[in-house]
Amino acid sequence: MSSATLTRSPDRATVTAWLQNYGVYLAVVVLLLFNVFFTENFLSAANFRTQLVQAAPVCIVALGMALVIGTEGIDLSVGSVMSIAAALIPLYLGAGPMTAVIVAVIAGILSGLFSGYLVAYLGIQPIIATLALLVGGRGLALVIAHGQLVQLHNQDFLELGTGDVLGVPIMVIVAGVLAVLAGLVVQRTTFGRQLVAVGGNRAASSLAGLPVKRVLVGVYVISGALAAVAGVLATSRLGASDPNDLGLLMELSAITAVVVGGTPLTGGRVRVLGTVFGALLMQLVHATLIKHNLPDSTAQMVQAAIIVVAVYVARERSRK
Repeated sequence: MSSATLTRSPDRATVTAWLQNYGVYLAVVVLLLFNVFFTENFLSAANFRTQLVQAAPVCIVALGMALVIGTEGIDLSVGSVMSIAAALIPLYLGAGPMTAVIVAVIAGILSGLFSGYLVAYLGIQPIIATLALLVGGRGLALVIAHGQLVQLHNQDFLELGTGDVLGVPIMVIVAGVLAVLAGLVVQRTTFGRQLVAVGGNRAASSLAGLPVKRVLVGVYVISGALAAVAGVLATSRLGASDPNDLGLLMELSAITAVVVGGTPLTGGRVRVLGTVFGALLMQLVHATLIKHNLPDSTAQMVQAAIIVVAVYVARERSRK
């Protein structure tokens, strides 16, 4: 091996590691600068509010997805869980907005419990376990709603999606609070350390006496609960329960945000702040393409390309 090759290899490894750790932040800054100079009315307060509100549900779902991926799992059911939450809201809204929200979140918890049980206790691969709920969950939502879109008129409930506190949208506040809590769970709790250990080496964690099954069930329960919260907020903002379309392709957006944010699909690491910025990046990419008259299908293809690049960077780093 030549000395030139030896010199280049560490440089490539350093660049790869830097891209995985900080690439999402650089991408957000670059995209913001591009829009500042080339997108009309981008700097308006109304536009920034819109971007943050639209990114909030993706951010919330991605936080749960990050915890699941941290255990070397995946949750393809998040969009269907959002749909189930949306379908349940009109049934219980008459008892009060809080009751409807609680029922929807409980449904998300039960969905996560189902997926977690399949993965942890029956040994079913996460992609298969959650694929079952991806298909069956939306079918269940359509049965609950009788396949109908239902307009909602409870102003207290609609305030969740359209209201603000001191000028900051409630949806953005909820996403921010959940992000802080997720960061604290990962960095400061025993559960967070166990989660990372299980993702790093499940067999070794089991031999060390860690509650592997409980941790696995826990992350899927959290993911289901957060997906339900996102479904509640999205339904409130829409002003209607629409289980047909709500949450469609949300799993793609959430996985993209997590992977681009630096959490490897191989588990053993969770980057909460990176996930938040990943969600913002996906929203900015989508908004930029739409504002420049490119179709929504193009945004989806760009998302797919970003996933490929992010996974490649992570793979290159793991081989070093």
